[in-house]
Amino acid sequence: MPTYGDASAAIEISVAAPAYNEAENIAAAVTEWRTYLERDTAIAAWEIVVCDDGSTDATGDILEKLRADCPELVVVRFDRNRGAGAAIRAAIAHTRMEWVLLLDSDGQFPIANLDRFLGLVRAGEGTAFSGARIRKADGAAYRWGSAASGAVSNVLHRTRYRDFNSIFKLVHGPLLRALPLEAGGMNCSTEITARVVELGRTWVEIPIEHRARAGGGRGWRYWRGARDRALLVGYLGYRHWLQRRGVLRAPSAGDLERRAAGEVR
Repeated sequence: MPTYGDASAAIEISVAAPAYNEAENIAAAVTEWRTYLERDTAIAAWEIVVCDDGSTDATGDILEKLRADCPELVVVRFDRNRGAGAAIRAAIAHTRMEWVLLLDSDGQFPIANLDRFLGLVRAGEGTAFSGARIRKADGAAYRWGSAASGAVSNVLHRTRYRDFNSIFKLVHGPLLRALPLEAGGMNCSTEITARVVELGRTWVEIPIEHRARAGGGRGWRYWRGARDRALLVGYLGYRHWLQRRGVLRAPSAGDLERRAAGEVR
C-alpha cells in the first residue's frame, strides 16, 4: 500500500471518461476539466483520457479538434459501440498518472467537486475516494433505481455507503488499473465500488454536487440498464458471499499491486 502524508505536495491526476454520442456535451465537459486542472496549484501534472465508444454523431470530430489544442487530451476510439463498461476500462488502461479521477462526459459531475478531495489525498487519508451525491439531479425513476440497487449492494457487501453507484471517484492509479473489471454496460461504477470492497479497502465518501444532464437523452437505456444493474448487483453479491465462505479465493490489494508493478509510468 502506498504511503502519503505530505499535505504540501502536488499530485498527478488522470481524468478518465467514456463518451457515446455526446456531441452536445463533450466540448463543454472537456473544456471545464482542462480549465480546472490547469489552474489548480495542488495538481502537478494532468491528462484527460476519453474513450469514444463508437459514437455515430460528431463526438469523435469534436474530440479531435479539442486534441489539436490540448496535447494532454488522449482520445481512445472504438470502431463500434461496446458499452460504457468497456469504454471506461479502455480509458483507465490508457491513464499514466498516480491518481485517476473517473467522470462522465455528460456534464453531470462538476470537476470542481475535486476541491473536497485533494486535501485528504495529499494528507494520505486513503487510496480510494468516492463522491456521494448530496442531491441527485436525475429523474425520479433514476433516483429510485440507484437508491434500491445501492441499498441491496450495501446489504450484500456489509457496507453502509451513501452512494454505492457514484461514478465520481478518485483512486490510486496502480490499484484502479489492476482491478479485474467485467461490467459491460452502464453499471461499471457499481462494480468498481464492489471490487475495492472485495480487497478489504474502505472507500472514503465525500459529499459532492450533482447537476442535471447538460443535453441529449437516455431513452430506452433506462430499462435495460435497470435490468443489467440488478443482475450485476446479484452477481457481485454472490461472489462476495462465496469469498467469505472460502469457496472463492478473495483477492488482495497486494496481489493487484504486484500485478500493476510492471506498468510503464
